[in-house]
Amino acid sequence: MAEEKTSVADIDRSLYDFRYEESDADFYKVRNGIDESIVLRISEEKKDPDWMRDFRLKCLKIFNETKEPDWGPDIRDLDIQKIVTYVKPKTQMAAKWADVPEDIKNTFEKLGIPEAERESLAGVGAQYDSELVYHNVKDEVAAQGVIYTDLESAMHGEYADMIKEHFMHLVPPTDHKFAALHGAVWSGGSCVYVPKGVHVKIPLQSYFRLNAAGAGQFEHTLIIVDEGADLHFIEGCSAPKYNVANLHAGCVELYVAKNAHLRYSTIENWSKNMYNLNTKRAIVEEGGKMEWVSGSFGSHVSYLYPTTILKGDKSLCEFTGITFSGKGQDLDTGAKMIHIGKNTSSVIGTKSISKSGGKNTYRSSVIVNKSATGSKVSVNCDSLMLDSESNSDTIPAMNIMTDDCDVGHEAKIGRISNKAIFYLMSRGISEDEARAMIVSGFANPVSKELPLEYAVEMNNLIQLEMKGTL
Repeated sequence: MAEEKTSVADIDRSLYDFRYEESDADFYKVRNGIDESIVLRISEEKKDPDWMRDFRLKCLKIFNETKEPDWGPDIRDLDIQKIVTYVKPKTQMAAKWADVPEDIKNTFEKLGIPEAERESLAGVGAQYDSELVYHNVKDEVAAQGVIYTDLESAMHGEYADMIKEHFMHLVPPTDHKFAALHGAVWSGGSCVYVPKGVHVKIPLQSYFRLNAAGAGQFEHTLIIVDEGADLHFIEGCSAPKYNVANLHAGCVELYVAKNAHLRYSTIENWSKNMYNLNTKRAIVEEGGKMEWVSGSFGSHVSYLYPTTILKGDKSLCEFTGITFSGKGQDLDTGAKMIHIGKNTSSVIGTKSISKSGGKNTYRSSVIVNKSATGSKVSVNCDSLMLDSESNSDTIPAMNIMTDDCDVGHEAKIGRISNKAIFYLMSRGISEDEARAMIVSGFANPVSKELPLEYAVEMNNLIQLEMKGTL
């Protein structure tokens, strides 16, 4: 079905005056590539305040002057000048699901939205290509003073100063080339603010669907959890498979205040033509806690290393992640922890699975500053290769600047035991089912950290990967 959709690549690319293509397609677009006129056109479409327009242009300059990373997977086949940076569905954002256009609504309903919202979510946002098409928060959550809205609305409304203060301060455009690209062409995403002492009892969720061939998605998520507050936020991502490259270069900035708690869960199910070059970063104040739960599937290439800055004394972070790579995939993932405060604590636990020639690289960085006395660090990464074609590497880096800390690292790489397969087969289980059961057990430490609906989704994705049908 995806192959029959009108491709962005097939639409006239000579629209240098940026008049949108008027056709039977269900979206508008700017031409492919990136230059100053494109950035200004996106800024005009978003009705940016002057400071944001100027910031976009600054980011474009940094992007043009910055080289691509000289490490990690090969991305030389990714030609930014062939990527469409802005694709707008022919609809306005709706606060009621019934007001979302039928074709878009059908796409999200197949992905479990809004059923999950009705049953287990405090609020949900749905982004289709470059725009939010639906955003809603339950009345009882809004009554607590929780802000959950699209970032563009927040930037123009009463929260404008808050956005200006925090936007791309944790992830500056100088961080790397694709952070600069994001700053220049970002579109969509969510803004969340949880007031002091408020505990949001059920999760909020944003779901991102990149549906246009040859396009990029550059959403920005900004979450601020104030002192003593508590939030679980879930991010879901997917895209259909096309025979041209797609790009995801989103950005997530998380601010966790004193004694606050934030859990950020992600299930990424990109298609295998996707270059996933995403940046995520959190900063945690005194006594705060940050939790990452990450499941990474699909995508041709991934660069993904959620970073946590443990600024405050006694702040802590736990990262739990799983990555599954199959044929033609090169997934470079991990985490980064920066200890600044005293008696801070971080735990990294990752699982990776590779089959049919897939490549997994675990890449981590732990920095314990001189000021971070009494800190504790535990890093554990396990890799499972399902055949002799696959590849798994572990590249940990540690920079320890104080003797007063406790740091440990453990890595294990192995294959499925033939004895375990034989044992299960002797109990009447087929070889394929036996392998799938062992892989599910290997992934269990991650899936048990997710809400039930999302744990089921992750296990289903693993089963599809095992069958080679994802």
